[in-house]
Amino acid sequence: MKKLDNLLLNCSSCNLKAIFDLIDSIECDWGEHVVIQCTNCEELFSIDHKCPAFSSIMELIKFNKDLMTKQEILDYGSLSHPC
Repeated sequence: MKKLDNLLLNCSSCNLKAIFDLIDSIECDWGEHVVIQCTNCEELFSIDHKCPAFSSIMELIKFNKDLMTKQEILDYGSLSHPC
């Protein structure tokens, strides 16, 4: 997912165009994740799979249609925490 590092995107949280930084490893109660962070509002978006501790990359896709391929979206949707 290095393609998401330092990417200029429309942020669904602050509604501004911002650079997103990749964070390779961050923990939640269920394990570790790969996330991207808006440099403007500092919101964290889980990009490896759904997690209630972080915003979903699906929210970013609504504002950035070409962010992920259809297969990447399907893979992301099939991986989530049991909560």
